[in-house]
Amino acid sequence: MIFNSIEYALFLPLVFAVYWLLGRMKDGRRSLWLQNLLVLGASYVFYGWWNWRFLMLIAFTSGCSYASGLLIGGAKARWRKAALWGNIVINIGILGLFKYYDFFAAELAGLLGVSGDSFMLHLVLPVGISFYTFQALSYSIDVYKGKLEPTRDVVAFFAYIAFFPQLVAGPIERATNLLPQFRSRRVFDYGQAVDGCRQILWGLFKKMVVADNCATYVDTVFASGGSGSAHLLAAVLFTFQIYGDFSGYSDIAIGSAKLFGIRLMQNFRTPYFSRDIAEFWRRWHISLTTWFRDYIYIPLGGSRVGRWKVVRNTFIIFLVSGLWHGANWTFLAWGFYHACLFLPLILMGRNRKYTDVVAAGRWLPTWKELGQMALTFLLAVVGWIIFRASSIENAVAFMGNIIDVETVTGVWRFFTEPEFAVTRIAIGVMIVVEWLNRDAGHGLQNIDKVVRWRWVRYVLYAAAFVAVVYYRGEYAEFIYFQF
Repeated sequence: MIFNSIEYALFLPLVFAVYWLLGRMKDGRRSLWLQNLLVLGASYVFYGWWNWRFLMLIAFTSGCSYASGLLIGGAKARWRKAALWGNIVINIGILGLFKYYDFFAAELAGLLGVSGDSFMLHLVLPVGISFYTFQALSYSIDVYKGKLEPTRDVVAFFAYIAFFPQLVAGPIERATNLLPQFRSRRVFDYGQAVDGCRQILWGLFKKMVVADNCATYVDTVFASGGSGSAHLLAAVLFTFQIYGDFSGYSDIAIGSAKLFGIRLMQNFRTPYFSRDIAEFWRRWHISLTTWFRDYIYIPLGGSRVGRWKVVRNTFIIFLVSGLWHGANWTFLAWGFYHACLFLPLILMGRNRKYTDVVAAGRWLPTWKELGQMALTFLLAVVGWIIFRASSIENAVAFMGNIIDVETVTGVWRFFTEPEFAVTRIAIGVMIVVEWLNRDAGHGLQNIDKVVRWRWVRYVLYAAAFVAVVYYRGEYAEFIYFQF
């Protein structure tokens, strides 16, 4: 089941209604248990809608992590470490088998000069495995570090791992934030529910109107090529596509969770308004970057070690991030590229120069801020070409074909020809809305402050809904489902 489907449009309100009916029971403890059981069952229906066979895999991951927490909490020191590493090996082993085995088997076969088919398993990659695996690992690690007491509530724990709004593409929640919410009674909050609906609507607009309309042109050019202007335009449109697609998913996930009284972490903070690449990475896929920071980068010593170890740690974190996205050399190259951009900033101590909101307290940025944002955006575009290409050779060829005599006049087509009308208007609306709400949790969170008249707000909601229904693109899947 996917968010932008009729099935989810029927599924969400049904689960919402039953959930809060259960919440009205006088016996608070039983009410909470039944709500968690409903969430668990609904989450397994949501995930099993795609392929019910992989429910056994997520249940096994949940069971191993649950058991490891109990072992870590009740064992002596040496057995605590064994329980932790046992769970890490099991979960990373499952992830590696499904996601990376065929890739490395094919590469090894190529080095040996033999056919790779005889070594490959051709396993189907389970949707969301990278996300729920990391979520499960965070629990074991946090229990081991003493940040969290191990839970004996198996229903709450399994619901934490499988919570359907963020199950298949994040945010990757920490047990310290999400698990306690499943162990505490929730009270319906009308304002929170309304804000959740607004965030869902905004996420659907970004996904279905912005990202999916960009996808049609992007897929055509990356598959069959074209002029320099076509390559440049496809690169820029993919930059908006992947943002609208992934941040749109995150908005729908976070908004859906609010309907159940659950607060998930913010996963994007207007990354394309960043003034350098370090700020970009603090604002892009926040749940993953902070996961790598807390569980890999800091344990390696972070930036408080010698310069060469800082270099080592930086490349490790970005290469692992690239590999997390998939079994392809392009993802490793993308991680290497960003490591090269990030490293000079951290060595010069400028990686946290910009921590405030750009143009804070002002309607418009300065020319300097505008130039910084433009440069950072351009660097991101180059990275996304590497990310999107099918191979490193194709990425190099794609970039090599961007510049020709028709590039400027060709790009001008995007701003003038009717075929791009919906796409350019949708991107323009997204940029303006997110700029006006750049210090908020999502694009429509501060709409009450920006638009004072209620009837105007309702007109805007209706316009966004109409756009989602009548001006959506043809592309349906979310990009990050493949990771």
